[in-house]
Amino acid sequence: MTKARALHPSRRQILKTGASLGVIAAATPFAAMAQTPLKVAGIYTVPVEQQWVNRIHIAALAAQERGDITYTYSENTANTDYPRVMREYAEQGVDMIVGEIFGAEAEAREVAADYPEVAFLMGSSFKHDPALPNLSVFDNYIQDASYLSGIIAGAMSETGKIGMVGGFPIPEVNRLMHAFMAGAREMNPDMEFQVSFIGSWFDPPKAKETAFAMIENGADMLYAERFGVSDAAQEKGILAIGNVIDTQADYPETVVASAIWHFEPTMDAAIAAVKAGEFTAADYGVYSFMKEGGCSLAPYGTFEGKIPAEATALVEEKTAAILDGSFVVEINDAEPKSS
Repeated sequence: MTKARALHPSRRQILKTGASLGVIAAATPFAAMAQTPLKVAGIYTVPVEQQWVNRIHIAALAAQERGDITYTYSENTANTDYPRVMREYAEQGVDMIVGEIFGAEAEAREVAADYPEVAFLMGSSFKHDPALPNLSVFDNYIQDASYLSGIIAGAMSETGKIGMVGGFPIPEVNRLMHAFMAGAREMNPDMEFQVSFIGSWFDPPKAKETAFAMIENGADMLYAERFGVSDAAQEKGILAIGNVIDTQADYPETVVASAIWHFEPTMDAAIAAVKAGEFTAADYGVYSFMKEGGCSLAPYGTFEGKIPAEATALVEEKTAAILDGSFVVEINDAEPKSS
């Protein structure tokens, strides 16, 4: 449920009052505030335990622990309520709002336009708009780590059949699936993929049932883009590859590897920009690239020494090439199909 918030005089009103007193505003609505912790609010449509949101939440908590920000958040916010919650936080005087507007793009951008003095750092399928200088977009461009996890999957699958369960076929999911598939084909060019989307960001039972069907159809490896998939793999005694977070501790005999998203570079870059009074419309998605520290392949943990040496060697080779720029993982946002 969205937390109740007390409303305060809007910062727009304060700025308007300042202008009437002869205060001349700078070209940017953001004043430098290097020594002051920013007031940051997070707005999430799912629980903070959900993979994607959890990485944002962890990065915000780390920034708060450092003393760079104070942080509050609302979770399980319906898309229809999202603009209202944005306005509530903006009216309270927060400096920056971080969240995900995939299901409320137009409405969210209207809110941002009404609060030019608030920085908005929002997950979005669309690009930033220079005409809306206080809204920057980001995405989980972790295709580098997804590709590497695919290499491991391709080496560990004995049947050559991999099941892939996703939430929705949107760019931020599609590109990771394509990268994973490309990695798997490095080890087995004839790899077959079963691809399905459950139409939800958080429905573990449905994801689990979808995965069961794939296992019945011969898959001996699952790509767990959603929660619930690894549960199916564990129950049926097959392997899985994690996404965004490392769940091997919960599935020590099931999850071989995971592509991890590190939101800290994205969050820290935005915080620095706001503190310097330099925040403007930009695409922060680049901070999710491996070369920026935005993603990595999780440690093999319980599977150390159990993965074919040729696969781990290729992972090391490709990792070095990604970091030095000699190899670039393709970004393919088209909907992946079973093949």
